[in-house]
Amino acid sequence: MKKLLLVTIVLAGVCAGAAWWAQRMLQTPYRGFPGDEVFVEIPAGTGVAGIADRLARAGVVPHALIFRAAARVANADRRLQAGEYRFADAAAPRDIVDRLERGDVYTRTITFREGLTIWDMADVFAASGLGSRDDFLRAANGVERIRALDPEARSLEGYLFPDTYRLPRSAGAAGTVDAMVAGFLRVYESDLRVAAAERGLSAREVVTIASLIEKETASPPERPIVSAVYQNRLRIGMGLQCDPTVIYALLLAGKWNGNLTRENLQVDSPYNTYRHAGLPPGPIAAPGRASLQAAVHPAEAAYLYFVSRNDGTHAFATTLAEHNRNVQKWQVRFFR
Repeated sequence: MKKLLLVTIVLAGVCAGAAWWAQRMLQTPYRGFPGDEVFVEIPAGTGVAGIADRLARAGVVPHALIFRAAARVANADRRLQAGEYRFADAAAPRDIVDRLERGDVYTRTITFREGLTIWDMADVFAASGLGSRDDFLRAANGVERIRALDPEARSLEGYLFPDTYRLPRSAGAAGTVDAMVAGFLRVYESDLRVAAAERGLSAREVVTIASLIEKETASPPERPIVSAVYQNRLRIGMGLQCDPTVIYALLLAGKWNGNLTRENLQVDSPYNTYRHAGLPPGPIAAPGRASLQAAVHPAEAAYLYFVSRNDGTHAFATTLAEHNRNVQKWQVRFFR
């Protein structure tokens, strides 16, 4: 009887010690990898055993079984999310489980501002470390992404929505462009489509007008007024005479040097709205939400002209005589 009691006490002690050790292992920070950081990719569909093996091989957890035990204790076996994870500091297996359950994957942030061309965006992309400039330009030719919306598109110019994106390192150019097109489609929702249809505008026409607005003014109150000017001109068959379209034509020809001259205004290109009436063949930059809204909701104004006041705003006019007076005031006399 005494022996049985002794054995029971010993076993209880062993079990208590094992439980203490296991609990300690689950909560003790561990770092078994060299260098400043390590990345672990968890493919979609990987089970808890496969995840545990990857983490153990990378030196993130001391043993695969320890991680599996931590996942079981947290009842998270089936809630661990796929993706790439970055580990730098020592962390307890329980904390690693929490991260994977939250889906706290490693991403890089990349911001594309309004008014960028595809070439500008390619430079931003290359600087982000997600891929090369050429990779982005190739992906930006993937017009199949918007074929249903714009069957005539020859590139994704205008359809790559300017925004801040959080992307995994594996996104590459294709994944980045996919995210940007998805961003555009989210913004170009039913209200914009309905307003465009009411004005008799196709999606391509809306995005093209919006891109001109984006390039002409950064002043929010002016966007609907600039939209009115261009749409008034289109209605009466008057040339748009939009400088940014000439710059875009020069960019296409590889001739833009940063200085727009009178000679440039004669460049032979369908994008040159000084030589060709109507809209250019397509968008010339990436418009933001406000410019897209302005394209389908122009101001109720009869203006046909505008000239820069050299402070980010413009002077608008309904007649050529009034416009010429504005030019004298804000361009000729201003720079004397």
